Amino acid sequence: MKIIREVEGASIKRSVDSGTEEQRKAVQEIIASVREKGNSSLNRYTEKFDGVVMDEIKVSEDEIADAFAAMDTELISVIQEAADNIRAFHEKQKQSSWFTTQPDGTMLGQKLTPLDSVGVYVPGGTAAYPSSVLMNVMPAKVAGVERITMVSPPGKDGKLSPGVLVAAKIAGVEEIYKVGGAQAVAALAYGTETIAPVDKITGPGNIYVALAKREVFGDVDIDMIAGPSEIVVLADGEQYADEIAADLLSQAEHDTLASAVLVTTCETLAENVAHEVERQLSTLPREDIARQSISDFGAIYVVDGLDKAVDLVNRLAPEHLEILTADPFETMAGIRHAGAIFLGRYSSEPVGDYFAGPNHVLPTNGTARFSSPLNVDEFMKKSSIISYSEKALKENGVKIAKLARLEGLEAHARAVEIRFKKRD
Repeated sequence: MKIIREVEGASIKRSVDSGTEEQRKAVQEIIASVREKGNSSLNRYTEKFDGVVMDEIKVSEDEIADAFAAMDTELISVIQEAADNIRAFHEKQKQSSWFTTQPDGTMLGQKLTPLDSVGVYVPGGTAAYPSSVLMNVMPAKVAGVERITMVSPPGKDGKLSPGVLVAAKIAGVEEIYKVGGAQAVAALAYGTETIAPVDKITGPGNIYVALAKREVFGDVDIDMIAGPSEIVVLADGEQYADEIAADLLSQAEHDTLASAVLVTTCETLAENVAHEVERQLSTLPREDIARQSISDFGAIYVVDGLDKAVDLVNRLAPEHLEILTADPFETMAGIRHAGAIFLGRYSSEPVGDYFAGPNHVLPTNGTARFSSPLNVDEFMKKSSIISYSEKALKENGVKIAKLARLEGLEAHARAVEIRFKKRD
């Protein structure tokens, strides 16, 4: 792992994959086909891309019961506990409508309303991501979204993984469909004979899913176009090199484009972590992926003092930030840009990925400078409330008309002044 002592220009930004022209055209064709032909297009693309012929795309109650029967009861309990933790954390985020009144009779406020419907995309096929189900569904549930539809590509057996189905049932999803890719995004956005359209689509996917979400944005809302995963560990010299190496590799094994970075004030720790990364790589089942990630996007920055380390972290604006210092809470006070912050050696990043409660859908590629984790507000919309009394309008009508005429909008001014016309 590269040890770098010159931090000027340090970055974990990678080129966001916006797809090839061929991929973009393919996605546009898929969306157009689904809009025109509905279920027949879904079935055709599922056979083409997933290699399975589907007689029925909606998951039945029997399939869900089979999923529970196939899973270890202890693991089901763990998923339930994780869901409870995620729900409890997000319930603290929920806001209420508010109103304020003035002596002149003016009432102003904000009305909060949950979205009517949300579609959740969960990657599938050869992999299973129950955690993605929980992290996308639970904040929507807390927000009060009435209809949550989940889509996920089927395996070669035409089924979804037991873990995904169990998580969906525990989270309270009532509509689950065995369809993935750009065609699933199109179905959520525009509807088919079976799948009703939704107002917002969330959840990760491959490049075709990401391109499809970009295409339908505007007709529906989306959460984000997330890039590859990343972690920065900020550590002083009093830390364990093997633990830091394990945390760095926990992100590197995600994807060859993932980024794992250590920022430290200690030269000795830097050298020990580099050695530990190499040692642990050789024992990882996903060694090839993790090794390429470390080679291409991994780095260890050695800086002179904790203040410079914090400054560097803020420039990097990482998705995940672990703070391993003598006083992590004090160090955290200087952090302005990070998607999720993990404090102390017992708060390893996977704790947040799976179980603690905060959302693991996080801003990547430096967008933590202006973006937040997926949260309850993402599933709410806000309406401004304005109620002026006659007294208030008389006091302010002239001012409003002046501003309207300043902008050359005479009809605006007249719409206020007409209220004071004498009536018979």
